[in-house]
Amino acid sequence: MGPLAVAALGLLLERPMHPYEMVQLLLARSEDRLVKVRPGSLYHVVDRLHADGLVRPVGTERAGNRPERTTYAITGEGVDAMRDWVRLSLAVPVAEYPRFPLALGEAHNLPRGEVVTRLRRRLAALQGQDAELAAGERTVAAKRLPEHYWLDLPYTRRLLAAEIDHLTTLADRIESGDLPWPDPPATEPPGVP
Repeated sequence: MGPLAVAALGLLLERPMHPYEMVQLLLARSEDRLVKVRPGSLYHVVDRLHADGLVRPVGTERAGNRPERTTYAITGEGVDAMRDWVRLSLAVPVAEYPRFPLALGEAHNLPRGEVVTRLRRRLAALQGQDAELAAGERTVAAKRLPEHYWLDLPYTRRLLAAEIDHLTTLADRIESGDLPWPDPPATEPPGVP
């Protein structure tokens, strides 16, 4: 079960709803920073959850000229599957293969100045993300939303803080020459005449 399916089941634990409403709610809650939210994908996920017996239709409605919308509710099997996914994901680390560590591992293939410039650009973007998350954290705290609903915010901010700290030090070391940097590789791969 993928992250979007888990997010859909989580919403259906709150109350029955139709997929369009799920998309709007995920976006309103900024869940798209945790899960790739695409309306077509969510409809497909809900169809799959239905086929697997994890959700069931509980009604349909039509508003004006809009297409008919089916409202879904989570089944007991859906509750069990969602909770099992959360249990496993909390306890067992899984390699997720993000792009950035690979880019860092291959950064030596670019000139020193370019690497520093690009790292500093990334740092600015990360600091912007952290500012947005801090504002979100203040908003949910001011609304007195129970903290157990937004445990991901401080976690994500701490990860960002660690990345910002590490990359600031790394960029400084590369720029100062404290970290020796090779000459960039030749345009042609080795062994090409």
